[in-house]
Amino acid sequence: MLAVLRHRTYRHLFAAQVIALVGTGLATVALGLLAYDIAGGDAGSVLGTALAIKMVAYVLIAPAIGAVADRLPRRALMVTADLTRAGVALLLPLVDQVWQVYVLIFLLQSASAAFTPAFQAVIPDVLPRERDYTQALSLSRLAYDLESLFSPALAAALLTVVTYNWLFTGTVLGFLASAALVVSVLPPKPAVTGRARPGRVHARATAGTRLFFAVPQLRALLALNLAVAAASAMVTVNSVVYVRDVLGRPAGAVPLALGAYGAGSMAVALVLPRVLERVPERAVMLRGALLLGLVFAGLGAITAAGSGSWRWPALLAVWAAFGAACSAVLTPTGRLVRRAAPAEERTAAFAAQFSLSHSCWLLTYPLAGWLGAEAGLQTAVVTLGAIATGASVGAARLWPSRRPAAVEHGHASSPRPLTTTPRMAHDR
Repeated sequence: MLAVLRHRTYRHLFAAQVIALVGTGLATVALGLLAYDIAGGDAGSVLGTALAIKMVAYVLIAPAIGAVADRLPRRALMVTADLTRAGVALLLPLVDQVWQVYVLIFLLQSASAAFTPAFQAVIPDVLPRERDYTQALSLSRLAYDLESLFSPALAAALLTVVTYNWLFTGTVLGFLASAALVVSVLPPKPAVTGRARPGRVHARATAGTRLFFAVPQLRALLALNLAVAAASAMVTVNSVVYVRDVLGRPAGAVPLALGAYGAGSMAVALVLPRVLERVPERAVMLRGALLLGLVFAGLGAITAAGSGSWRWPALLAVWAAFGAACSAVLTPTGRLVRRAAPAEERTAAFAAQFSLSHSCWLLTYPLAGWLGAEAGLQTAVVTLGAIATGASVGAARLWPSRRPAAVEHGHASSPRPLTTTPRMAHDR
């Protein structure tokens, strides 16, 4: 898998992604401490609102950026986003009002909503060989999982010698380093197929979304996004409740539970490049999604049990299974979007995937929290499990087992069909 790092341009872009992720992780820890300083006991409410603002920014800004991204140099767009994020992180330690936190978080996440789809659209052009691109997707998945483990540990180590405000300095340095790495390479220009994307801004902003509803595989991906969001929301929102209240474990066990989820995700990401050489994407992604229903059933058994020392290792196993199943769905997503979207609409397609997937989290995050608190964890498990299972079954019905001889994409700004990608031996 590491052989793909021999490509200098990709190596620099991947390093930029990793460094920016670490900086973001430091900011996440620092933001929690800042919220406590400003709001005290209401810090949880502040962070919950900040998370909702983050999702709203992702949902609204990514399509708008996708509407103009094809008219802008992609390197300049990514560098501008990094510099914007660095500027916002520099201002965060200076705030003393909750509304100021919300404004800066919206600006920070809006810049991320511009950077991420542009970055995702560049990589297929940097690595045109499917095998290299698949390895890059697995590395990206590993980077996200490792960041969730490494950044809190790094923050804890730094907080033994500095105050939390200095963590924001680390965030600033991370985004500046990311910008420098992006500047150091010249990504290839996107392929030109002879069809520009004229039209009004609204038409271009909705081009990626309309593409998702026009292509069967991408319609299935919408359902898969919802299944993954249901599972990951259960883990993210209710891990602390299971560990502390249901199992009575100490606070230090919470990172272990979250680490189990990350370990399951990383294990699958490591083996997927070889698996995808032999098994179609459809089989991998749908099996991963359908597994989520079984894992929710296991979680229901743990929730219903009143006692038993077996519940703690069982919870770790369930969380690891959630991570593995979600990774089986998420890791090949880039391959699916790249193949389904015409080259000139690739940025719009990745922007739509970014926006639509976070729309699912915007639904499931508060649902997992509200149901767990108001109706009980068992109700939350049943409801989110039903959502995951229903979405997975729906994806299987929406995604044809074989690609039709000719698949027509609706054009971003006109009803004329686009040139299709060649038919593959298997629908991968």
